Amino acid sequence: MRRILFFCVILALLLSTPFTAIPSAAVGEYCWFCERSGQKQPRISQEEKLINKYNAYNIDRSVSDTSDNRVIYLTFDVGYENGNTAKILDVLREEDVKAAFFILDNVIYRNKDLLMRMVEEGHSVCNHTLNHKNICRMTSNDAKANVLSLEKLYNQQTGLEMSKYFRFPEGKYSEEALKAVNELGYKTFFWSFAYADWDNNSQPNTEYAYKKVIDNTHNGAIMLFHPTSSTNVQIFPRLISEWKAMGYTFGTLDQVGL
Repeated sequence: MRRILFFCVILALLLSTPFTAIPSAAVGEYCWFCERSGQKQPRISQEEKLINKYNAYNIDRSVSDTSDNRVIYLTFDVGYENGNTAKILDVLREEDVKAAFFILDNVIYRNKDLLMRMVEEGHSVCNHTLNHKNICRMTSNDAKANVLSLEKLYNQQTGLEMSKYFRFPEGKYSEEALKAVNELGYKTFFWSFAYADWDNNSQPNTEYAYKKVIDNTHNGAIMLFHPTSSTNVQIFPRLISEWKAMGYTFGTLDQVGL
């Protein structure tokens, strides 16, 4: 009986404890997770204070829940193209909305025309590492080399300069890696809202996804999506229409942290 009571107490503590950064296998490595607060901004956490030290952000705190200025930031992680990214760009163009796209080398090699379109239509093309490797497991010099390799490849293939915005693959970060990226002159972006849209073999129901996004849209939100998602293609026209009806404008990442 005592053993059962002990396990019940431990389980209750685990379920009731809020947390934002989940320690992973490597010492000093964390996986970003932002606790949701519905249509209110999530609380300021110790992890947010840490990343802010290195020019890294998960939300725009220059606005609050009561601010007259209502703004959200749309960001997309693009590991590859499957036909849906172009459709997302179509929606953004029709709605005159700008976004940030965090890319890998694969997109540069295979979809240069798509990247050129992003730039021509006013979007930011940003750094998601060369090959989606966990740079927290690298030395500081190797992590910097990985980030700079993507920047160089992008310039060689397009003749353009990459936006100095960075996102850690899978949200895995460490203080040393944050410092290394910051020393390269990059501003790092995590997120204050994301949902399970990345698995193309298990796409969420459109009504569920739409409600999940709207119910968790808050002022200053940095929202993470994957443009390869067929669900996102279906719900984005409706999402943008509803966001506008809620009074939101769509910011660019250079506004965050000011």
